[in-house]
Amino acid sequence: MTTHFITAEIDLQETPAELLEVIETELKKQGEPLRWAVTSVDVNEQKATVEAVVTTVQS
Repeated sequence: MTTHFITAEIDLQETPAELLEVIETELKKQGEPLRWAVTSVDVNEQKATVEAVVTTVQS
């Protein structure tokens, strides 16, 4: 198992529940999220920056 630090840019959603679902889906593309945080929000561009630590299984 390997851990990775990743950064993702997420489009802001209409509701917090939708935003949570979009963040989790995007992070799972990179591995299994251990922890994550929204570190910045650009209101003009309607984007949130998410930093996360994910694990992947080496084959």
